[in-house]
Amino acid sequence: MRTLRGLLAFASGAFLIGFLLAIPVLAAEGAEPDPADSTAGLIFRWLNFIIVFGGIGFLVGKHGGAFFRGNAKEIAANIVEATAAKAEAERELNQVEVKISRLDQDVAEMRAEAQRNWAAESERLHASGQAEIEKIANAAREELAASERAAQQQVREIAATMAVQRAAAMVSSKMNAEVRSRMFQTFLSQLGRGSN
Repeated sequence: MRTLRGLLAFASGAFLIGFLLAIPVLAAEGAEPDPADSTAGLIFRWLNFIIVFGGIGFLVGKHGGAFFRGNAKEIAANIVEATAAKAEAERELNQVEVKISRLDQDVAEMRAEAQRNWAAESERLHASGQAEIEKIANAAREELAASERAAQQQVREIAATMAVQRAAAMVSSKMNAEVRSRMFQTFLSQLGRGSN
């Protein structure tokens, strides 16, 4: 209701300024006054102003509130959705950071475990000869490298997922009614060209 009152006050002020600026100045001293500038003309102008802006005010009051409330609800829903997406992205980022911070420790533990396994195997298989020991050491190194690659691949996948979600949130936050309207108009113009 305050928006409607403000709109009506602005419209009436703009009309009054326009009306005052549009009062014709008599060109010469002896010229006859224009009938539109008479008291009856002034009354009809004010009556016309009241009818036109009253109608506009009625239409804005009747249909404008629902439109603005719907628009406000849509904006609020988008804000809530973006906030939830941001919280989810931050949560996943924290998980990835924890995994990355533990990655060196996990790799060190894997290396230590591989070294212990290698030493135990080398002691047991010492009698089998140097060739068998070399095979076991190579297998342990390859397993360690494969584990490192798998861990790095998992970290890349999580980072890629987070990047996609963050990009989607940024695109959604930058998408407003004007951008959607331009995109729709471009689509319609391309659709019209394609049918010709």
